[in-house]
Amino acid sequence: MKTKKQKKTPSQPKKYPVWFYAIAIMIPVAFVILLEIFLRAYDYGKNLDQWIDAGSGKYMLNNEIAYRYFYNTESIPYPIGDLFDIEKKENSYRVFVLGASTTAGYPFTPSGTFSKYVKKRLELEFPDRNIEVVNLAFAAINSYTLLDLMPGIIEQKPDLILIYAGHNEYYGALGAGSSESLGNIRPIVNLMLSLNKFKTTQLFRDVIKKIISLFSSDKNKHGTLMSRMAKEQTIVLNSPEYYLGIRQFEGNLKDIFAIAKNANVPVIISDLTCNLKDHKPFVDVKDSNMPSAIDIYESAMTELKNGNTELARKNFYKAKNLDGLKFRAPSDINKIIHKLGNQFHYPTVKADSVFNALSPAGIVGNNLMTDHLHPKIEGYKLLGKLFYDKMTETNLLPPAKKINYSNADEIVKTNFDFTDLDSAISQYRIVILKSDWPYVQKPKSVSQTLADMHIKNFRDSLALRVVDNKLNWEKAHRLYASYLLKKGNAKGFVKEMKAIIYQYPTINEYYSMASAELLSAKQFDYALEFLNEYYRRNPDAFSSKWIGIINLSKSNLQTAKQFLEISKNANPSDAQVMYNLAGAYLLSKDYNNASNTINECLRINPNYTGARNLQIQINSIRNQPIKK
Repeated sequence: MKTKKQKKTPSQPKKYPVWFYAIAIMIPVAFVILLEIFLRAYDYGKNLDQWIDAGSGKYMLNNEIAYRYFYNTESIPYPIGDLFDIEKKENSYRVFVLGASTTAGYPFTPSGTFSKYVKKRLELEFPDRNIEVVNLAFAAINSYTLLDLMPGIIEQKPDLILIYAGHNEYYGALGAGSSESLGNIRPIVNLMLSLNKFKTTQLFRDVIKKIISLFSSDKNKHGTLMSRMAKEQTIVLNSPEYYLGIRQFEGNLKDIFAIAKNANVPVIISDLTCNLKDHKPFVDVKDSNMPSAIDIYESAMTELKNGNTELARKNFYKAKNLDGLKFRAPSDINKIIHKLGNQFHYPTVKADSVFNALSPAGIVGNNLMTDHLHPKIEGYKLLGKLFYDKMTETNLLPPAKKINYSNADEIVKTNFDFTDLDSAISQYRIVILKSDWPYVQKPKSVSQTLADMHIKNFRDSLALRVVDNKLNWEKAHRLYASYLLKKGNAKGFVKEMKAIIYQYPTINEYYSMASAELLSAKQFDYALEFLNEYYRRNPDAFSSKWIGIINLSKSNLQTAKQFLEISKNANPSDAQVMYNLAGAYLLSKDYNNASNTINECLRINPNYTGARNLQIQINSIRNQPIKK
């Protein structure tokens, strides 16, 4: 009898124990962790920490911080290097300033920032407070960078944050139309930025960059940073790409405000201004749904000539918004700034309205602008004043006694530490900017532009080397200062050196360097100013000696003796100190100390000029009979 074959049941998938799946997950995790440890042990890549120790107990924004946001662009921008205390002092008032190239003071970087006005005004009116106004701006960044920096800023216990940003939402790093992109999904971009703290992320970035470079041209390696950042050159008003930039800015700014609000840190933000009247739209988009930007601009000019200023202003704004190149922020950006400022109860500076009000016919043009959106030096001072006025209006000044000056604004503007060399550097920067796309359709290279410039003097040659990145700003100022002093222009020397010292106040060598050069040139009054500050920061035998000698020449005997004695104690073998101290004692009729000191001078140097004659004079007076 045949039996029926049993049907085979389908084989069930093999079940593995839980530990098997756990190991399967842990292996790649362990690999990444070990890779990270290995990369850190061998110090792979660049240091992308937000803050670096600048010495003298100071922090500064990492010079290489831009590598977090620039993946493909050559010659990345750098921050201007403002310093602040690692350990915040009890009497400190700390302000962080956020933004891009305008906030960094282009083309007057680093001497022309609006934050410098704020700092100088605070220093003037609150001399007993340790004022720290820290400008963190650098070119070609946008709200992604500002948001990424916020947690690190909050850790440093700011008393106030100032923001001027929004022009770069399309072409700034990681923007909607930028050559530097991580995509257009904002949470993913911000997640990727948060992973920059890991060396493994840097390794993957470098590998991807290497692969891309094998298949890409070098078009982003030449020209100005402005021209290299614009990937999607044309962005039509109200297009999907347009709204990507708008949503990007609104979302990031909302997160920035939320972080500050949660930390109870006040914020002041400004709306944006730009060159409306004297700057044509870069690109006239040929779109049947939109009017011509150039036509609207020309109609604005016509209305202006006819005296219809309100209609002219309206059309200038419309032409700017229709411009196919969104280097100037569209009006929707300012609407977001005001909306979120109101929502979070953060004060908003109305810079655009004020710049218009102070311009001919009430329309901003070349009167306050160097190019399409960067202010002239007077415009930067004005922007600084607007921020300071808003700080005053909203009670966000330091909680301390204020010294009221009727002319505080004029005092700050007059003492702005902006020099002739800075003026030349800024002029050449603008020439280079306007010799490249999008200002011209057939751009010149930077080297060609520089070659075409006519160098008139030593100042111009230094300025050209600075803009060509062959000489840094600080060294150029030192060289120019020495040149001016050799030409007999001590006042010019002092101004150049003060500009350096204000930018880099912790470097004591600048004070001694300036003092020594002025002493050598016999410019004692100018030298005394640097010597006093040098002694305050770093009291030593050199500074105290010369403070004493100069005061002796001015017959300030008490001060002269005080500092010469300090120098003597610091360096008992300086014959020059002994000689001058003996003279100070003699003039003070302290004959015993005068005699002992001149004898010590001759013991140190028997041939010291004038010492024998002074000894004879002192002994002669001592040996005279006392008159009854």
